[in-house]
This record gives sequence, C-alpha cells and structure tokens, in this order.
Amino acid sequence: MEALFIFIAKASGLTALFYFAYYFLLRKETFFTSSRWFLLAGLLTSVILPFIIYTKVIWIDPAPVSYAPSTYVLNSSPAYTAASYNANPQGIEEKTFEIDWNMVSIVIYTLGFAAFMLKFAIDFYSLNSVLKGKKVEQQADFKFIDINENIAPFSYFDYIVYNSSLYSEAELQNILEHEKVHSDQHHTIDVLISRIFCILFWFNPIIWLYKKAILQNLEFIADSEASKKIADKKAYQYTLLKITTHDTCVAITNHFYQSLIKKRIVMLNKNQSKKWNYWKYYAIIPALGAFVLSFQIKTIAQEKKTAEQNEIARVKNQDSEIFKITKSTTDQELKDLTAKLKTEHNVDIAISDLKRNSKNEITGIKVRIVKENGKIQIVEMNGNNAIKDCNIVLSEDEDGSKDIALVTGDQINNPPVIRNVTTTRYFGDSEGEEDPVAVNDAVSPVPPVPPVAPSFPSGPMPPVPAIDMSKMPKPPKFPKNHNDKTAMDKFNKEMAEFERKMEAFEPDLSAYEKQLEAVMSQREAIFEKQMEQYEIAMEQFNTKMEKFNTNMKFEFDGFNAKEYEQNMKQYEKDMKQYELDMKQHEKDILQHAKDMKQHAKDMKKQEKDRKAWEKENKKA
Repeated sequence: MEALFIFIAKASGLTALFYFAYYFLLRKETFFTSSRWFLLAGLLTSVILPFIIYTKVIWIDPAPVSYAPSTYVLNSSPAYTAASYNANPQGIEEKTFEIDWNMVSIVIYTLGFAAFMLKFAIDFYSLNSVLKGKKVEQQADFKFIDINENIAPFSYFDYIVYNSSLYSEAELQNILEHEKVHSDQHHTIDVLISRIFCILFWFNPIIWLYKKAILQNLEFIADSEASKKIADKKAYQYTLLKITTHDTCVAITNHFYQSLIKKRIVMLNKNQSKKWNYWKYYAIIPALGAFVLSFQIKTIAQEKKTAEQNEIARVKNQDSEIFKITKSTTDQELKDLTAKLKTEHNVDIAISDLKRNSKNEITGIKVRIVKENGKIQIVEMNGNNAIKDCNIVLSEDEDGSKDIALVTGDQINNPPVIRNVTTTRYFGDSEGEEDPVAVNDAVSPVPPVPPVAPSFPSGPMPPVPAIDMSKMPKPPKFPKNHNDKTAMDKFNKEMAEFERKMEAFEPDLSAYEKQLEAVMSQREAIFEKQMEQYEIAMEQFNTKMEKFNTNMKFEFDGFNAKEYEQNMKQYEKDMKQYELDMKQHEKDILQHAKDMKQHAKDMKKQEKDRKAWEKENKKA
C-alpha cells in the first residue's frame, strides 16, 4: 500500500514539473510540434521514471552480538505487578476504534476512478451514436461524414464529421483543412492518452490543466498548418468566431470549436519564435536529474561478512581454523576462499568439477589440497542432490607446525588431524546419498602429443620455355622516303612477316605463365587449409597440456613437489622451444611461397620487356 502511494506521489510530482516547465517557458512559443512531443514525453516519464530505482550499497562492519541476562528475565518488581493488575483488574482487553485511512483512501480513489471510467464509456457510446448509420465518403486517406445534427465539426482518427448546411463553401473548406491536419497527424491519440491520465490521476488538479494544455497545443498545430494552405487568413479567423456559436461538441475527439478562440487567433498572427529559444526544452533535464538524485537512489547498508550471509563460514575452535563449504556457496566465494588460503596460510587448493542443480545448489565438487610436505588430499562429491558440508580444517601441532585436512559431515566439531591421506571420493546413488569410496591407486596421466606442422606442397614445376634471343627475327627498316610507294609496300610486307614470326614465341610464354599461376594457386590453397587445421590442433594441444599439468600436479599422493615443479618447468621450456621451431618452420614455408611468387613476377617482367622491345623495333 505504501509503495502505491509513493508511486502516485512521484508521478504527480513529475506531471507538475513538466506542466510548469511548459506553462512558464514554452506556452508562448510557436514551436507547437516540439511542444506536443514535450507534453507527451512528460506523461510517459511520470509513469516510467518512478519505477527506475538505482540501488547504492554501503558496506558496514557487523555489529557485535551480545546477550544480556536481562533479556530473558521477566520484570517482577512490585510496582510493575501492581500497575499491571490495576490497569485491567478483570483481565478484559480494552479495544479502541481506529480509522484505517489507507483503506479509506483506496475506497475514495476507486469510486472516483469508476465514475470517470463510466463517463469515458458514455462518451464512446455518444461518439458511436453520431457515426453509426451515416454515409461515409472516402477521399484519399480521409473519411468524410456529413451529418444533420448541430454539432461542432470534429475529427476522430481518419473520420472527419461536419454539417455542411451550416457553413458556406469557403467556411467549410477552412474547417476541412483544419480537421485534415488533426487526422493526418493522429492527434486523436494525444487526446485519448491525456484522457486516460485524467482517469488514473483524477484527484490531481494539475493533470486536468495538463490535458487542457495538450488540447490547446493541438489546436495551435492545426491552425498553423491549415493557415499555410489557406490564402485568406482573415476569412479563417472569421470562421473560428462563427463556430463559437455552437454549444455542442463530442468528447474524446478533435473538435473545431474550442473555448480559447482568442488565444488561437493571437497565435495565428504571432511571429515565429527564434530558434535559440529551443534551449527552454532542455531546461527540464537538470530538474529531472535532481528528482533522480533525491528520490530514485535507494541506499542499502550491508554487513561485510556475517555467519548467515557468507556460505563460507570461518569458525575458530581452540587451536583450529575451519573453513566451511556448503551447498549454497557461490562461485565468487570459492574463489575468495582459494585466494585467502594462499595468501594467509600459503595453502594451495584447487576446486574443480563444480556442478549445480536448478536451485543453484552444489551437487558435485572436487577439492584438492597440496600440503607443505608435498602430500595431496582429494575429496570429490558427486550426486543427484545437494552436497553435505565440506570443511577445510587448519590445525596447529604442539611444535607449532600447521597441518591441513579435508573433512565432511558432522566432524567439524571434532576435526581430526589427518596426515598422508589418500584420495577419497564420494558418489551419490539413485537416492542422492553419498557413499564414500576410497581410491588408493593412481594412474599416471599421459601427456598429449603435439601436432605436426604442415609443409608447403612440393612437386614438379612446369618447364620453362627455351627462348633463344639470337633467333628472334629482326624488324625491317623504315624507308627513308615515305612517299616512295614501292618502298613502303615492301616495308609493310616485311613488317607483316616480322609480326607473324614474333607471334610464334608468344604462346609458349603465355602458356607457361598460366601453368605457373595455376600450380602455385592450387598449392597455396592446400597449404592455407592445412595451416588452419594445424592452428586448431595447436589450440587443442595447449588446452590438453593445461589439463595434463593440473592432473600431474594433483593426482599423485606422495610425490616430490619440488622435483615435479622443476621437471614441469623444463618440460614447459622444451614446449616453448618446440613452438618457436614450428613458427620458424612456418616462416620458412611462407618464404618459399614468396620466392615462388617472385619467380612468377620475374617471368612476367621478362615477357613485358620482350613486348617493349618489340614495340620499339616496330617504331624504328
């Protein structure tokens, strides 16, 4: 109930904010279309913005919990006893009548809402009565209805209703131009939206003024657009005055008659507002920002860590520290636990194979701990239902050395000191219960085999055609006297013979060039495809290597951790060298392909030089 009243108060405040911004800043401006969208945006903002709440969390330290004895002890002083009996000697509880103002407010609001909804339905019925059974004349996107009733002309979506017998032809034309603007720009939607808001917030007087501002602005838009299409503006203004004689109009429509005729005529003759006045529309933004900062930011104080909120409970019990993992522990809390054990206690712990059910409860988990002496302990639980609590116990021996153990179930109150523990796994049966199974043997993980890098396809190349430059024909000499017809005829014949002989060399070169390009293109395509497969195989190999390293580190019980670490570093070094060798091999292959392309370019250049030489000989 309180949330509803808060929403109504915020929505009413936003409505008032937009209305006063329009009234004091925009009402006298001629930016009618912009004002239309401003007013509609105000209504939508007033119902949407109250639901947008930004939550700000402030973390505080938990307050210490103390239990005073007086909390559980009844007050039995004589004064208290006497007062209690004298206040009501017969033991009868007195009841006082109280008015539930929340319920009264809801009843009043419901009655008003029902009344205005009834009025809204009656208006629709009246509109339907006017339109029902009338002849409709379709013209372009408009539907014209000529009625006999003495009703002010109006538009409703694409319907335009008027009584032609009451006006001259010029007056009727002015009216129709006005109503076409209403219909074409869908002003009926604005009217219906404003009417709905008046029903929802009927108790707010600002909403009725807001509706009046919307209807008034719509008339300004229609007058402004219609006057652009009418040559005689004075005749249009006289039409406005004539229609003021009508005392009947249909609700929930854009009717031509309005009581604000004087303002409409003033706005028709007013000069256009200057563009720099558009800044007034943006003046609402700081006010909205102040509203959000004042009412839409919710501050929540949360304790940094409590036993109820943290699924990893850290309990101190004499000389032991216990870290609990429950079925509701989150992924982030598991990461925090791993980091905490590493930084504060130098304990290496790995959590993997995490599974959850639809309730986000843990049903499967694998916890591995590497102790200081190199020993490893593994607890794995996997079942259909949520796991039991798993406890990581840090205990201190008499000599001051620390030991760590994994325990499950109810052993948290009496944590054992476990050394040289073998791997223990728990698997759930069909009922979801865990049955412990001890696994004392381990199989050495097999390292993955790295993929082999592809080599650039090789094979025989097309034979290079043998061209003997000494056998190249010599071009004929041009006659000294070009007017000598006999000499010119002889030159032309010799030139034709020279070109015929030169054409004999071109097929060999062209054929070789095409063969070379075809072979190299085919081999490059094969090599690129093999390289793509090789890169995918390398990614899979790296993934397998990471898994192999993890398994090598945690699967064995009793191995030398330092020696293992040295061996793994050497292995990683060898693998990096292998990767470098593969990259160098890839570079060599690409260089070979580049050399082959250069060879093809040299052959093309040779052919180009030959043609240039031929061209020069022809000019000579």
